[in-house]
Amino acid sequence: MKDNIFLKEDKFFSPFATKSKDTKGRQTYEEPCEMRTEFQRDRDRIIYSKAFRRLKNKTQVFFSPDGDHYMTRLTHTLDVSQIARSIARSLDLNEDLAEAISLGHDLGHTPFGHIGERILAGLNPDGFEHNVQSLRVVDVLEDEGRGLNLTYEVRDGILQHKKSGTPHTIEGEVVSLADRIAYLNHDIDDAVRAGIFGEEDIPREYREVLGKTTSARINKMISSICKNSYGKPHVEMEPEIKEITESLRDFMFNKVYKTKLAVSEEHRASRMITALYEYFKNKPEALPEFYLNDATEFGLDAAISDYISGMTDRYAVYVFEQLFVPKTFFMR
Repeated sequence: MKDNIFLKEDKFFSPFATKSKDTKGRQTYEEPCEMRTEFQRDRDRIIYSKAFRRLKNKTQVFFSPDGDHYMTRLTHTLDVSQIARSIARSLDLNEDLAEAISLGHDLGHTPFGHIGERILAGLNPDGFEHNVQSLRVVDVLEDEGRGLNLTYEVRDGILQHKKSGTPHTIEGEVVSLADRIAYLNHDIDDAVRAGIFGEEDIPREYREVLGKTTSARINKMISSICKNSYGKPHVEMEPEIKEITESLRDFMFNKVYKTKLAVSEEHRASRMITALYEYFKNKPEALPEFYLNDATEFGLDAAISDYISGMTDRYAVYVFEQLFVPKTFFMR
């Protein structure tokens, strides 16, 4: 069965696609699966990981939003996967590789979205980046410290998915673009839902070029990539669409990401994460056993960052309350 997949890849894939049989392999050798390619195996390992399950309770943009329809890290991840697969399919690339990278790209994200990432980066002397942490999750932390032993191509795509990254596969480039398309458009959805601005407040020039709805804008961006990149070794939007998309992103920074509401939320998250970090820094024996062992091997700051970044929003609030809120406050 797997030989049939290899034959299809040889026959139908773009010459620039990453073929399953050409993988650079895993850090530790494993016997191949008779039915699945190595990238399909990686996808399955990520889906069944604990870190993937926790994404459903991690904030995308808004801290503890009221309502059931705001984006979470899980819905964002599924969004990225769908967009990346659509692009990969249209360009005759390796859809399985694009999907695996997409599903793993945000496993290392902190509670409280990018706010949490900035706070941890300031607290840890070695810094903190969610893409680096995502790779650490699949390499070191998952499966009780054994890691998932993923292929080089998936690990590279996870590490390099940020805008500033340089993926070594064209599928990794696809995921990086899909990530930006997904978060930009659905952050707009969330901002409209939160009443920060209305759809009609988006500048007319952006709406005329990209579309007047979320689905229209996503379709326009995907179509632009596919039209501009078919049969080429790299993927990119058409120049006009790329420029307008970047301008729309600037609009979102001014209207959402740097608003008084965002700043006030950042103060709340900062106080909570800072208190947790300093508590475990001064009292490392209070860390769970797994992270105590982690500290022995990688250092206390790495272990604290591993523990806090792995928390969901509500678990971070729960730990904070257990440590700092008097128990009488919970009594009726």
